[in-house]
Amino acid sequence: MITVEGIVLKERSVGEQDKFIDILTKESGVLEISVKGARKINGKSGSSTQLFAYSRFCIQQRRDRFYLNSAEPIHIFYGLRSSLSAISLASYFADILRSCIQQQSQRSDIMRLFLNTLHYLEKGMRAEKQLKCIFELRLMSEIGYMPSIVACRDCGAFEPEKAVFRISDGSFCCDSCFRSDNSEGYFSISKAVLNAVRHIVLVDFDRLFNFKMSEQSLNALYEVSEAYTLAHLERGFGTLDFYNSLDFMGNKK
Repeated sequence: MITVEGIVLKERSVGEQDKFIDILTKESGVLEISVKGARKINGKSGSSTQLFAYSRFCIQQRRDRFYLNSAEPIHIFYGLRSSLSAISLASYFADILRSCIQQQSQRSDIMRLFLNTLHYLEKGMRAEKQLKCIFELRLMSEIGYMPSIVACRDCGAFEPEKAVFRISDGSFCCDSCFRSDNSEGYFSISKAVLNAVRHIVLVDFDRLFNFKMSEQSLNALYEVSEAYTLAHLERGFGTLDFYNSLDFMGNKK
C-alpha cells in the first residue's frame, strides 16, 4: 500500500460505477488511479476524488496500474466552481500539467506552484491574467524551458527601455540591436514586461506572486507568456481556447 498527497487533474468515467482520476503528486509526478465504485462513494471519500480535490490517497499498485483503496480530503477548492472563468483557467492549468509531467518524477516545486496558484485563484486575491502568466512562465522554467532574460544577447544591456523577446529560445535583445526582416516569433516588450518575466522565473518562491503591473503591461505579458508556453509545448489546448473565448462573452476577469 502506498500513501501519497495529490491533486486531481482529471476525471474519466468508466462504465456505470467506476472512474479513472489523474493526480499530480510531489513524489511521483502524474499518476492515473482506478477508482472502483466511484459513484457509490459518498461524503468525504467521494469529494476526495473530485476535480481539483487536494487529498491524501491510499493506493495499491498491481503491475503498472494503481487502484484507490481510500482517500481523505485536505482541501477541495470548492470556490473555483463559483466562477466560470476561474474553473476554466484551472482546467487549462491541469491540462498543461497532464501534458508535460511524467510518472515517477519528483515534482514538489510544481505541486507547490499549482496549489498556490489555485489558492489565489479561488480566493480572488490576484488578477486571473497575472496568475496565468505566473503559472505558465514559472512552470516552463521548472520543466527546463527557462527564458534567457539576464541581458541583451548582442550587447549585454541589462535594462533597456524597450526590448524584443524571441519566442524560439526565450532570449531578448534591446531595441537598438534588433535586426530582422521577419517579425514572426518576436514580441516588442517594455522594461516593465521584461522585469516581470525576470521576477517570475528567477525570484524565490515566497515572493513569486508579489508584484504589480499596469493593465497595459499585464496584457502584453499575457500575450508573451501564452505564446512562449504553446510554442515550447508544441501544442494547443481546448481549455485555453475556451478560457480566452470568455472575453467575448463578458465572463472573464
